[in-house]
Amino acid sequence: MHDDAKENLNNLVGKPPSESQVEMTELVLPNDTNLLGNLLGGRLMHWIDIAGAMAASRHSGRIVATVALDNLDFRHPARMGELVILKAKLTWVGRTSMEVGVNVYAENIKSGKTILTNKAYITFVALDEEGKPTPVPPLLPETEEEKFNFQQGELRRQERLRRKCMEESASRGN
Repeated sequence: MHDDAKENLNNLVGKPPSESQVEMTELVLPNDTNLLGNLLGGRLMHWIDIAGAMAASRHSGRIVATVALDNLDFRHPARMGELVILKAKLTWVGRTSMEVGVNVYAENIKSGKTILTNKAYITFVALDEEGKPTPVPPLLPETEEEKFNFQQGELRRQERLRRKCMEESASRGN
């Protein structure tokens, strides 16, 4: 067996979600806010995408591309001067794709109060050196919460595929 094939097999050893999770912190600056002093939704989506991609890259050992943003709940605004803490963790893995859940918290530096502001699920695909989808290691959920998240991730995947099939059918005029 040639060395590249051996390396690829070794990379496909399963990993728990804890091995690739990412925590990223950003300070909300004036340039990140709207006229009310609240964090811009687009800036937050950018940070969520970065945190999710880092977790997916850690898991796969590959460069990843964003495929879908399934869900993004805006529960509470983050304000200028607050810290935004993004916690990204793999929730589901297929053959070449990975779903990452990202929880976003706003922390008021003065009071120390932290609140969950957003939750998102993003799907990434791992890419090889030629930019083609490539297999990723399986996900090995350890906790009951991780096992539940994996089941929910599979349901979200099925819903994504159903929507895609319906959209393709509609675009063909069927």
